[in-house]
Amino acid sequence: MTCRTSALNWIDVLYNSVRETPGGVQAAAAYLAQRRGKSMHPETLRAKLRGLEGESVTIEIAELLTEWMQEQTASKERALDWLQAFAGRFDLAVEVVPPAPEGGWADEVGAVQTKLLEINSYMGRLAGTAVKAMADRRIDSDEAQLMIREARSIITMAYRLIRNIARAAAKGRAAR
Repeated sequence: MTCRTSALNWIDVLYNSVRETPGGVQAAAAYLAQRRGKSMHPETLRAKLRGLEGESVTIEIAELLTEWMQEQTASKERALDWLQAFAGRFDLAVEVVPPAPEGGWADEVGAVQTKLLEINSYMGRLAGTAVKAMADRRIDSDEAQLMIREARSIITMAYRLIRNIARAAAKGRAAR
């Protein structure tokens, strides 16, 4: 039987991220045993990640699994998806913002303009995704996941925009 998970529940997101990492739950259990010096059977870990009755994931395990996923995957952001879902549960927002080029952009004002255009592009994609999702007056978990991904793209770009604006202002002050 297939278990249905939610893109909004942090433990479901953590479970899916672990499963989708090369080696999956088996490799994660082996990593935990190596790091903690205590073995954990893969099915025990699976039960904890599924939130079965009487089973739970400690913050220590979640942290170690995050480190393991970041080591295993090219997309380090995927390893942090559970943390975003967890923060959202408490009305907080957490976003992964890629580092700026060392020293910033040669043309910070140009970078600001580009990011504003990119944000508008993301807004269009979000609107298109949302219109399709809401056509039946419902938003299911898969549709929510798509909409959330588009919205997070906007948020990440906004943080990058803020960084460019601050650097452009600093360069302007230095040029005086």
